[in-house]
Amino acid sequence: MVHRPRYGDWAWAKGKLEPGEEWPVAAVREVFEETGFHVRLGRTLPTSEYAIPDPADLAGQPTTKECRYWAAEVVGGDGALVNEIDEVAWLDVPTATARLSYARDHDQLQALDQADRAGTLTTWPLVIIRHARSRSRSSWSKADPLRPLNPRGHERAKALIPILAAYGVTRVVTSPSVRCLDTVLPYAVATGKRARLKAGLSEEGFAEQPDRAPYHLTRLLERGHAAVVCSHGPVLPVLLERLAGITDSDESDAKVALSEAAQTGMGKGEALVAHLVGTGDEARVVDLERYAAP
Repeated sequence: MVHRPRYGDWAWAKGKLEPGEEWPVAAVREVFEETGFHVRLGRTLPTSEYAIPDPADLAGQPTTKECRYWAAEVVGGDGALVNEIDEVAWLDVPTATARLSYARDHDQLQALDQADRAGTLTTWPLVIIRHARSRSRSSWSKADPLRPLNPRGHERAKALIPILAAYGVTRVVTSPSVRCLDTVLPYAVATGKRARLKAGLSEEGFAEQPDRAPYHLTRLLERGHAAVVCSHGPVLPVLLERLAGITDSDESDAKVALSEAAQTGMGKGEALVAHLVGTGDEARVVDLERYAAP
């Protein structure tokens, strides 16, 4: 937790979204700015909402502030404090409970402790992406696998770079179709990762050998490395249903969201982040996030 001398309080590192910034991107940025540490996000923690004065309201009516939180692990940085914070403390749960200045911050601490006791705190991410927007089929005369992204698609591909970086993705797996490859290639190039092309994740490959896409997912579950998979609308339901089948509870929000995504489809450029514990046959999805393209 961090100490702010301006307010004399102890709380979690947090801050404001910049224009157009996604929540997880803001989270890793603010943690670095306030603690000097780079972090990799894990599973989500309870969101906090509370009323604050609205400076834009002349009548003085309050507005609601929403703060989203994640479990996270430090992956770099020197801990130098340069922005509004004069001390960072690493505490055990009882000490942290006593030191937190706000009752609302106890929700995140309790959830963190419960996940740790349940063995579901340390997770690895599997990000499923449907390719970003591309040229329409009617406007493209060449082979469909060569159909490229349109300008909006390229914008989304760039926007995915910090999102994937926030979760520490190290393995990039994609359909070889240009619209899929170009959705994740900017991240691969920016981070020095190799994009691994899998024909079984393409529409054509899936039509010929529908068992190959689930096989590629099985291999990723066996490895247990932070990974992103980019594929097509007709292919993704098979992968999503497989993930829904390994959630930690039949009534979990993750299972409901995965089943819904499989039935109704993911939007183009959408990123679905599944947080897993274990590998292979022991792999379980314990949390899920979805980030739609604008």
